[in-house]
Amino acid sequence: MMSFLKRMYGNFQSREEVFKFVVLGFIFFLVIGTYWTLRPLKDGLFLSIVGGIYQPYAKILSMFAVFPIVMFYSKLIDWFSRDKVFYILTAFYCVTAFAFALAFMNPTIGLANTVESPSRILGWLWYVWVESFGSLIVALFWAYTADITAPDVAKRGYPLIVLFGQLGNILGPLFLTPLGKNFFNGDSSPVVAITGVLIFCIGFMVWIFGRIVPASQRQGYKSADEAKVDKKEKGEAGFFEGLFLLLRTPYLLSIFFIITIFEMIVTVFDFLLKINVAENFATSAERVAYLGSYAWMTGLVAFLCVILGINNIQRKVGMTASLLILPFLVLFAVLTSKFYTGLAVFFWIMVFAKAVNYALNQPTLKQLYIPTSADAKYKSQAWIEMFGSRGSKGTGSFFNTFREGFIKMSGPAGAAAFMTIFTFGGVGLITLWVPIAIYASRKYNTAVKENKVVC
Repeated sequence: MMSFLKRMYGNFQSREEVFKFVVLGFIFFLVIGTYWTLRPLKDGLFLSIVGGIYQPYAKILSMFAVFPIVMFYSKLIDWFSRDKVFYILTAFYCVTAFAFALAFMNPTIGLANTVESPSRILGWLWYVWVESFGSLIVALFWAYTADITAPDVAKRGYPLIVLFGQLGNILGPLFLTPLGKNFFNGDSSPVVAITGVLIFCIGFMVWIFGRIVPASQRQGYKSADEAKVDKKEKGEAGFFEGLFLLLRTPYLLSIFFIITIFEMIVTVFDFLLKINVAENFATSAERVAYLGSYAWMTGLVAFLCVILGINNIQRKVGMTASLLILPFLVLFAVLTSKFYTGLAVFFWIMVFAKAVNYALNQPTLKQLYIPTSADAKYKSQAWIEMFGSRGSKGTGSFFNTFREGFIKMSGPAGAAAFMTIFTFGGVGLITLWVPIAIYASRKYNTAVKENKVVC
């Protein structure tokens, strides 16, 4: 076992180190398995409750909803230890998952009502809830992990965590998401309740982790100037301290823009996929099942990427190469979509873009937080994840709202014009993405080499 891990991910120093990342990997398996079970449900149920053409507005709504969510999260970080923040958030999402399950079972406001309407508040609340879970819990997990991991250890340990996560990405949507269609007469409410149980298990496993993993394996990156940085930041407490730190630090802004540009482009692809799904499938169960197949296929491709050693790119070639692969892949996808459209095309574009992001780009980005202060890891990262991700999705969704107007005015020619504008805009964004990624990797390498924190 140790020889296999050494060959694939690097030379682990001890069995205790492997054990640490196996337990973290299992927690991440639960996080990603839950999220990717919820994700097809998020879109499938929203399409059936509110309507497919309103999906861009739901993403815009989620962008504005993150303000109070992130402010509350920042105060939790101030008031409680990182473990207790995990317990509080998982308890909240566990209880609300059961509440949504009960609401969906209601014959008046739930799934039995098949009339699509933007006035059905339940669909909007559901969409924002799943989006916030995907941002907060994932961001908290990686902040927690970065806080207890050194840079050289992360190179071999993070891919192992991602490997477990992609198993969750496969198994959740493959086996849990279709349960409504296969065993509950097309009713997805019980599946939502099952995710509530899984969310409880996430918090429980964090509690277990603190008791079975040796304290020596829960030590993170330490630098000579870290104490000074943390002391300075403690004097700047407030709801927006993570945001202020982000805005005045070019390094954190570079991470923000890497995430933002990717999400803006992929949001358009995601919208085009969902519109095609709504047009090709009539019922919520069919839509959820198809989106579930997209979800587990993404997990399978990401899993194979990790198994085949895609993370060795960063370990052997370096941080810069790892950060540059995704923009060139997305560039190829943007150019392809200009000439080829349809459900299958957008399905595979989304599968490969998301898979490479999860298998290589995200673990690499998470390592960028290691040579930073606690406030940068927890608070600024939360703002980056919520606004870099949700804000870019909101911006991309605003662009998506023009597609319907183009089609009403010009029919198929309007749809073609929409894709032409998207192509030029996407290429322009990618030309910004590349130098930003190079800057971030160089700052990281310098900080680690000199044993300093960037911010």
